[in-house]
Amino acid sequence: MQENLVMGKLPPYLFARIEKKIEEAREKGIDIINLGIGDPDQPTPEHIIARAAKAMQDPANHQYPSSVGMLTYRQEVAAWYRRRFGVELDPRSEVVSLIGSKEGIANISACFLNPGDTTLVPDPSYPVYSIGTILCGATPYKMPLLAENGFLPQLKDIPAEVARKAKILFINYPNNPTGAVANDEFYQEVIAFAKEYGILICHDAAYSEIFFDNRPARSFLEYPGAKEVGIEFHSVSKTYNMTGWRIGWAAGNSYATEVLGRYKSNIDSGAFQVVQYAAMEALSGPQDCVEDMRSLYQARRDVVVAGLRRMGWSIEAPPGSIYVWAPVPKGYSSSSFAELVLEKAGVIITQGIGYGEYGEGYFRIALTVDKDRMEEALQRMEKAIGKVEF
Repeated sequence: MQENLVMGKLPPYLFARIEKKIEEAREKGIDIINLGIGDPDQPTPEHIIARAAKAMQDPANHQYPSSVGMLTYRQEVAAWYRRRFGVELDPRSEVVSLIGSKEGIANISACFLNPGDTTLVPDPSYPVYSIGTILCGATPYKMPLLAENGFLPQLKDIPAEVARKAKILFINYPNNPTGAVANDEFYQEVIAFAKEYGILICHDAAYSEIFFDNRPARSFLEYPGAKEVGIEFHSVSKTYNMTGWRIGWAAGNSYATEVLGRYKSNIDSGAFQVVQYAAMEALSGPQDCVEDMRSLYQARRDVVVAGLRRMGWSIEAPPGSIYVWAPVPKGYSSSSFAELVLEKAGVIITQGIGYGEYGEGYFRIALTVDKDRMEEALQRMEKAIGKVEF
């Protein structure tokens, strides 16, 4: 048998490689501290679990769900947007449920791209933006995210002939992997750019609730004209420690959500209704758990930044997400430094090249182990590599 030409273009998924390295190290008896994968380590809040348990007892929830999601679920998403961002959404036409936002981000390319088309993809970035593009036979055009630009793509640097061919522009703030946030001027520029070239904006807002220092992140949909040109992907995964529940949504432009819903109705059977009820409870129930998680991540962030500074890094504390993005020391590539840290310290970090060409020279630390274990990881790194030079 032979895989098709498109599959042959796909690299191994970044986190599959990380999991293999972890398995190999543990087989050697190494005590591994995994700072590589952004999977929250805290449990799903009890009130959400209780709502799911209640819904599980109703046989009606064991049948096929709606492919676009229950209207009551979409209404809760709309209500959350109203409370959190002041954004008004029509739950019938401007919200579609997803089996986690990753699914929707991959599938949106299948909805709007033809072979030979172009997408505008930030680099470094979440790999699925490019992977969804490649699976459609289209080409991702890299928009460099550079430190000197605040890790924002420079739209003015995109050649007009590329912009005219582009069908989708992906953005993601708070950003994975850099932890950067976007300002008002950037979102306004993105909307104007999309209108000029007829491009669909796809904003991945998975980390909107993980912000620090009392500086709330904003939604792309808050800005005038946003719903005319784009949609926003979100989920309960990172906000409520529900990564394994697989429930999210896309919201915004009614045509884009309708096309995505129509596509999904042909390839999946929708999100399990029990999980939709759990997500409804998460969005509408007590929100103190979200504030607790922000405080926990901020404390972990501060441990990582302080530890890296002790070793010679000069970095700013990221304002959002669950990651710290830092340059590798002099004399290393992102991969060789990650291998050194694993071999000498028993700590998994993610090599920046895994997020794209412009991720080379960086590594990512995920804030997904407890504070004491995080401090131990930084101490191990300090003992193993000492002071670093740049």
